Amino acid sequence: MTRRPAPPLPPPKARRHLRETAALTQTQLASRVGVTPGTVRAWESGRTTPRGRKRDAYAKLLKTLADEETARRTTQTPHPESAPEADSAPEPTSGSESAPARKPLPHEPDPVPESAPGSAPESVPESTLEPAPAPEPGPEPVPEARPAPVPLTPAQAFDALYEFGAPALVRQTYLLTGRREQAREAVERAFQAAWEHWPEVARDRDPVGWVRATAYEYALSPWQRLRPRHRRPEPPPADPGDRTLLNTLLRLPPRHRRTLVLYDGVGLDLPETAAETEASTPTAANRLLRAREAVAGRLPALADPQVLHRRLAELASNERLGAARPHAVRGDGERRARFWTRAAIAFTAALVGTTALTVRTAPTHYEPPVSPGQAVRGVPPRAAQGSLSDEELELRHKLREQLQHGPERLSPRLE
Repeated sequence: MTRRPAPPLPPPKARRHLRETAALTQTQLASRVGVTPGTVRAWESGRTTPRGRKRDAYAKLLKTLADEETARRTTQTPHPESAPEADSAPEPTSGSESAPARKPLPHEPDPVPESAPGSAPESVPESTLEPAPAPEPGPEPVPEARPAPVPLTPAQAFDALYEFGAPALVRQTYLLTGRREQAREAVERAFQAAWEHWPEVARDRDPVGWVRATAYEYALSPWQRLRPRHRRPEPPPADPGDRTLLNTLLRLPPRHRRTLVLYDGVGLDLPETAAETEASTPTAANRLLRAREAVAGRLPALADPQVLHRRLAELASNERLGAARPHAVRGDGERRARFWTRAAIAFTAALVGTTALTVRTAPTHYEPPVSPGQAVRGVPPRAAQGSLSDEELELRHKLREQLQHGPERLSPRLE
């Protein structure tokens, strides 16, 4: 028995258009297909492609929505009605028997009584004898063209992205860190990085995923432990169940905790979770299973993934985690970028000045180093000059006289 091929899938933008036209949310569509809302979000953004039975169910549902939209458009389009044809009834002759009287319809005029023979026929208005002329079909109404959407400026697009994703990202980051201020700061820093790289983020298929990965990296950085804020504990949740669940999450290794939050908290698929955590799919699955075992070992009631997903959502929603306004985040990012730019310029100028000073004051030729002096040993010390004896004085006098005139010159002589 051959399997019927499923209808082809439309492009990602068309899938989202069909869902929005049918007034369905991602959660409703996911429940009809049998997947999570994160999976539907990934299918509509084009990051992943459905396969197997899920693809068949998704394709059939989209085809049904497309048929409903086509039928709705056909019903709403006005069609010119054809003019009703006038019923031509045969006129009875004077000698024939009169036909049985027919009751007039509600939209017909009252019947005109026949005149007696020999009497003059009464004048009947022409409007009662001739049928009303059918209205001529006019031209089909042309639908008004919708105005083209006004393109958003980069600042408006960033503000829309921030207002859409910041509240959820702060709650998710709180599950990773257990600290409210650290979660808020991590999300703000991630959005500031997104504003600095806005051309790249705007073209990304999932801008919220780009910001989420940056926020998680900042929140789970080991350098956070060196900050003074990290040494001061924050007040735990008021509910004992939430407090126990949060402590259980914080006891997990950071990689396992991040995998559990992405899969069971956010609702991503396993390949998407592996891609965001920069791990292979088997590694991500192993981390997820170990994290679930650790949570179920401490809280047996959360062994069911659906119950765990609901409890994580409740834990993140019970805390009041506010976020700054988008224009404030953009302003802080721009000020920080200007500060680091000026610091880099100042450091470069100082480095150039130091190099120029070094080149100016450096020697132009080689000067051998002067070796340090050393004491000479084995030479008797120099004695001080004392008085001379008579013999020494006579010898000195004799030497001075001979040295003054020099030695006598020898000349040859003949004998």
